[in-house]
Amino acid sequence: MKKLILNITVNPKNDILSGLTVALALVPEAVAFSFVAGIDPLVGLYGAFMMGIVTAVFGGRPGMISGATGAMAVVMVHMIQQGNQVGLTLDIPIENLGLQWLFITLLFVGGIQILAGVFKLGKFVRLIPHPVMMGFVNGLAIVIFLSQLGLFKDTGTGGTDWLQGAEMWTMVGLVLLTMGIMFGLPKLTKKIPAALTAIIVVASITIFGNLDVGTVGSFIIEGGGTGLEGSLPTFQNQIFGLFSTLEGHWGLILSTAVILAAVGLIESLMTLNLIDEITETRGSGNRECVAQGGANILNGLFGGMGGCAMIGQSLINVDSGGRGRLSGIVAALALLAFVLFGAPLIEQVPLAALVGVMFMVVIGTFAWSSFRILNKIPVSDAIVLIAVSAITVWQDLAIAVIAGVIISALVFAWKNATMIRARKHIKEDGTKIYEIWGPLFFGSTQNFNAKFDAKNDPDNIEIDFIESKVSDHSGIEAIKNITNKYLGLGKKVKLTHLSPDCKILLLKAEPELEKIIESSIEDPRYHVVTDMMDSEV
Repeated sequence: MKKLILNITVNPKNDILSGLTVALALVPEAVAFSFVAGIDPLVGLYGAFMMGIVTAVFGGRPGMISGATGAMAVVMVHMIQQGNQVGLTLDIPIENLGLQWLFITLLFVGGIQILAGVFKLGKFVRLIPHPVMMGFVNGLAIVIFLSQLGLFKDTGTGGTDWLQGAEMWTMVGLVLLTMGIMFGLPKLTKKIPAALTAIIVVASITIFGNLDVGTVGSFIIEGGGTGLEGSLPTFQNQIFGLFSTLEGHWGLILSTAVILAAVGLIESLMTLNLIDEITETRGSGNRECVAQGGANILNGLFGGMGGCAMIGQSLINVDSGGRGRLSGIVAALALLAFVLFGAPLIEQVPLAALVGVMFMVVIGTFAWSSFRILNKIPVSDAIVLIAVSAITVWQDLAIAVIAGVIISALVFAWKNATMIRARKHIKEDGTKIYEIWGPLFFGSTQNFNAKFDAKNDPDNIEIDFIESKVSDHSGIEAIKNITNKYLGLGKKVKLTHLSPDCKILLLKAEPELEKIIESSIEDPRYHVVTDMMDSEV
């Protein structure tokens, strides 16, 4: 029971206050991403609530925040638009068909993510190289920063022109005030959450000072919404009629579902990994996969936008002292309460305060040490770090991470491909020995083959793998091909010190090679160790 309580909260006050701070930051984020996806803001807000509450209770680690995200929104928008176009051509009583297609897609997204957790695919996030991680957080910081710049533009001009004069200076001043409070308050006391305090102070100044500034409410209305107030979406009661609209469009639904599931899992597991490093604790990637999947299924059933872990909000939560599951629970419930009961008050929160909070998140997220170490790490790692940062800004987080892992894997394969060596010497009886050193795998087979001179070698050959590890099927094929080449020339070949697993694979591929595999020779290095131990005794 004690362990369960500690998992929920270690410090209730910090978790509650940090949860409230996160909830305030979630509102404009969910609204903005709803506009990106082309859906009503309420769908995004309710989706953020359902993602948040499910993952807070059942997710892979305490303190991590989930909600509606931009990475998934940009994937959704194409399908939603195409669904709406199809709806215009059908004579069925279903409004906003693209949104209804999204709900069906989320059912598949959730199923895929749950399967990823069941088959324990979450552990593969541990294989992400450190340069990819640094490039990821740097790119993320830049993306968050750029996303906030749009709030410094005049929505009356369609968001193309910057604010002018007093409007701009007021906005900048309030942003700097927010950042100043968040920077200075922790130096005086850490008992009060700096982000929440900054939001309250700046909101009070704008409300009581009657300042004409952009607020959450004006942001929603100018984006095409009607406000935060509304009712919960209802379950689709025309489900059979809805499925009938998908004839000929299942490819779009399933492909979108796979992409959404992959993007959601990558972003969530990367967030988990980042929070693990910050808090020096370890979460469960597989459990997070299942929780994310369950939350997306609920969104599909009850009319939410769906989503995944949110790195910016998770960092706000952790920086504000949120360490337990209670912080995520409070954030989700507070978000729901804002929508249902506190909409008029939350709509008065100035955007400048939320921008200031996000700018401080950017400063805390960016790996500034990467500038210092850039010329001290291998060139390949530096290229990976910069490439991942750039791709994150240019495309999205998921593509950047995948590209970074692929580049790192190719660099690793190339380096190991050049490491294979062959020491050559002749025994007294005329047998030529090839002592192989280094890994034998798909990348090194060409160099391995180049070490041998089958045509000019003597009649007796011994290939010694005492310092080599055969890693894959390509390595097995390389051994089989070189031995067959010698045998084809009528020469004798003996393979020594092959690992047991390599012997099994080699004999399965070519049973006739059993007669040339030496099984009785022991590793001579063992004799040295044994002799040393005997002499010490």
